[in-house]
Amino acid sequence: MGDQVADKMENLTTSDKGQKKECPAKKEDGDGVPAAPSSSGGGGKAALKVPKGTRDYSPQQMAIRESVLATIIQCFKRHGAENIDTPVFELKDVLTGKYGEDSKLIYDLKDQGGEILSLRYDLTVPFARYLAMSKISSIKRYHIAKVYRRDNPAMTRGRFREFYQCDFDIAGAYDPMLPDAECIKMVEEILNALQIGEFQIKINHRQILDGVFELCGVPLEKFREICSSVDKLDKSPWEEVRNEMINEKGLSPEIADKIGKKIQVSGKPNDVIAQLKSDTDFMSNPTTKQGLESMELLFKYCQLMGVEESSVSFDLSLARGLDYYTGVIYEAVLISRGKGGAAVGVGSIAGGGRYDTLVGMFDPKKRNVPCVGVSIGVERVFSIIEQRSDKKIRTTETQVYVATAQKGLVEERVKILSTLWGSGIKAEHSYKASPKLLQQLQYCEEMQIPWAVVIGEGELEKGIVKLRNVATREEEEIPRTDLIPILKARLS
Repeated sequence: MGDQVADKMENLTTSDKGQKKECPAKKEDGDGVPAAPSSSGGGGKAALKVPKGTRDYSPQQMAIRESVLATIIQCFKRHGAENIDTPVFELKDVLTGKYGEDSKLIYDLKDQGGEILSLRYDLTVPFARYLAMSKISSIKRYHIAKVYRRDNPAMTRGRFREFYQCDFDIAGAYDPMLPDAECIKMVEEILNALQIGEFQIKINHRQILDGVFELCGVPLEKFREICSSVDKLDKSPWEEVRNEMINEKGLSPEIADKIGKKIQVSGKPNDVIAQLKSDTDFMSNPTTKQGLESMELLFKYCQLMGVEESSVSFDLSLARGLDYYTGVIYEAVLISRGKGGAAVGVGSIAGGGRYDTLVGMFDPKKRNVPCVGVSIGVERVFSIIEQRSDKKIRTTETQVYVATAQKGLVEERVKILSTLWGSGIKAEHSYKASPKLLQQLQYCEEMQIPWAVVIGEGELEKGIVKLRNVATREEEEIPRTDLIPILKARLS
């Protein structure tokens, strides 16, 4: 029985395997979306589509996502993090005033006659609310969940209105820069493990930016809005940012030019530190001097933790526009090599920093809990891996398929399935009472199931089963009583 099937399987071409009957072509509307059935009243077509900035995920895409998230979670747990979750919507007052200019991107929910709510914009502000509400003064946590932004989506670049964030944060009063350096180390570990290409972690300090603004004559009340302008330098040329500072933010051209000269400094940490130490104007300001000392300690710890020098850059133009940052800030960007091997940033893949006063905004007694964290931009990671994937991805974890060779054996098949499930083995079978054996074995190859257990009347009489290696198509007869230990040995 098994040999006859094997002969038939050998005659199948690759294109024959897994072929399904073709369905009649579906009519599409102008956007390539299958048209909805017209109503009985003969009204116009209603386009079937997902909301702007969102998408559906196929089993293959979900398999990629699960693999990526498993890699990230493994790293979070290696560093001792605990998992939490918070509601997908928050009181609007919780989110208001925490994101600077980006506050306009928050999704507000319609008043249902009760609380005024908004969808969460990120996972950091809800985490700070959670700490204040639960009176927690120290925790190392990770949180993976969807967030929502009323942004202009760029789907091919992994930029959506609904998307996952993967956050890791250390809350608590500790010695300077030890938690901060560990966050940077974790970014390097995760991006190396995901193997998505060359990257660089840009690092700066809000104290340095604030000190530069002081030196250049920026009024104190304009610090945060000028910081938001500087944050656009990764996407816009300096001239555009300068024009915004002058025409929209009200800075004089002289002050804007001073800022441009001070912040357009980046490179290897030791080189930039040496350059800044030789700048008497820079070192004369207590704020910039203190920020530089903190950065020097940070890079020392990064080196001790094994962070590669080529992975990090000290970049004074990095601003991170969110209002709640108070100390070290960092952002990982993917690198593309241009002409002559010059490095060109092609998009942010992770970001974070220190926010020591955010929890105090929610605490009734204004008690602060120092925090530092990082968020991995997993949607962009998903997009990159999907585009690079050129082989079939397994979408199930089935280890064994139970197949029957003749009609009327569904009960025996179910008995074996029950034994496999009870032993912790992932198994499935056909939901037809009398399926064709060839189709069952084709399914195993299609779904990349490693083992098939085949039974027929002859096997039942002898008290045996045929164990088939799906990849090699080799079969062997084994006692039915020995099936579980033999399978477990093969699967291990």
